[in-house]
Amino acid sequence: MSVRDATDGGVALERRTADVVVVGGGVAGLVGALECAKIGLKVVLLERRDVLGGCVGRIELDGLPIDSGAESFATRGGAVAELIADLGLSESVVSPNPAGAWLVWPVEGKRGTQAGLDAAPLPKTGMLGIPANPLGDDVRRIIGWGGASRAYLDRLKPILTIGRAHSLGKLVRERMGEAVLDRLVTPISAGVYSTNPDDLDLDVVAPGLNEAMSRTGSLSGGVGQLLEERKAGGAVQGLDGGMHTLVDALLAQLERFGAEVVTSAEVTAIERTDDGWRATASVAGETDAAATAAPAAPPTALVVDSRFALLASPAEASRRLLVEAVEGWADVRAWPSAASVEIVTLVLDAPALDTAPRGTGVLVAAGTPGVTAKALTHSTAKWSWLAERAGGRHVVRLSYGRAGEANPLDGLSDDEVRATALADASALLGVGLDGTAVRALGRASWRDALSQATIGQRDRVRDLQNALAAEPGIEVTGSWVAGTGLASVVPDAIAAAGRIRHLAVDASAGGAGDIPPGP
Repeated sequence: MSVRDATDGGVALERRTADVVVVGGGVAGLVGALECAKIGLKVVLLERRDVLGGCVGRIELDGLPIDSGAESFATRGGAVAELIADLGLSESVVSPNPAGAWLVWPVEGKRGTQAGLDAAPLPKTGMLGIPANPLGDDVRRIIGWGGASRAYLDRLKPILTIGRAHSLGKLVRERMGEAVLDRLVTPISAGVYSTNPDDLDLDVVAPGLNEAMSRTGSLSGGVGQLLEERKAGGAVQGLDGGMHTLVDALLAQLERFGAEVVTSAEVTAIERTDDGWRATASVAGETDAAATAAPAAPPTALVVDSRFALLASPAEASRRLLVEAVEGWADVRAWPSAASVEIVTLVLDAPALDTAPRGTGVLVAAGTPGVTAKALTHSTAKWSWLAERAGGRHVVRLSYGRAGEANPLDGLSDDEVRATALADASALLGVGLDGTAVRALGRASWRDALSQATIGQRDRVRDLQNALAAEPGIEVTGSWVAGTGLASVVPDAIAAAGRIRHLAVDASAGGAGDIPPGP
């Protein structure tokens, strides 16, 4: 049901009724909405931005549709592969170039010269940068004999037998030393989690490592054992055409099952009602594309009354809504700072990159001077399908921003960002690039990237889940509670929607509604 009237202030008001209101149109929200819609529940999804997909987005540059966010998924657990199969995309699954990424780190300059940069492929046998073989040639190439010898002491020191290691950074520093931490572990922590390794929860980012260390007697031994156990499930894959095609497929299925999707709708409140939940949103007015000087239409107030609510919005927005919606839950614990992350994508005419001089990308060691980016992906070297479509052009993506720090691109104009990205790409790829090489530049940013992997976050999420358990009918999902990456987000969204489905089917069986059984 949709009713349109006017508020006292003359703002248009629309009302909807639904079985489920979903707040947030990232992959978690889309998956959760689909899980509810396909058993016959009436779903209304509200997304603050004017595009859907969240961190799985699309940008078109120089005629190329390119991923603006996530460009791959981890195969562990199988949930993403199963979703892809259900959406009819299995034949589009592709594997990246196995050449792998490189690392760039600072080197001392000779007397009278400035410090420079060195580069080498990342070691093949490692987890989160922790080497399974500290004396391996590929490890010594990066941390030297001194760093490798210090790291090898891990094999000789007694392992922790009482209690558990909690901080990834503290563990690596104590067992293997600063060289391994700064040059190998920190670049990966920054690139994957946008977080200092000292703040990462070991049991979240490397589940099972505590136990493996106890069994093998060393950190490197534990890493080696886990690598052997996880060979079959540690792969990364993508989709021919880009991960953003996953969003297209999810939207097509939502349309098939009759879900309503409203974009540019910022939810300002969630409150309990006698019959369920009420979401209030401000929907931005449309602008007449043909009349560029005309102001946008005034916003519309949208009220959705539903039996169930699924919050799949980012951390800050979800927490703000939950404080008012869920009795007994508030920010009783201090939450970590969110990272402000920006990805800059360059489409280049650069024949010098044809040989992929630094593999599929480059990570940046701590303290590397003259480089602002934390990581670079040479996308056309990583994905053969993109190289074919690019027709000789190169696509390079640079990532900026870490938790607890201002994003270095904040406040910069596109011209300033272009200069920064070109300088970084030149330094990281070891190839001189100037403005004439740039065919197109795109920017995508996320200012509320909160990692679930930080120390204490599991306890904070547990507090939230305990409070939600006392309020049946409202669920929360998304990376800030589930973990980083689609392999964590997708099964969590399915589980959250499953709890709503269970309540809905139970209510139907009790005569509260006519809901067909789920598949």
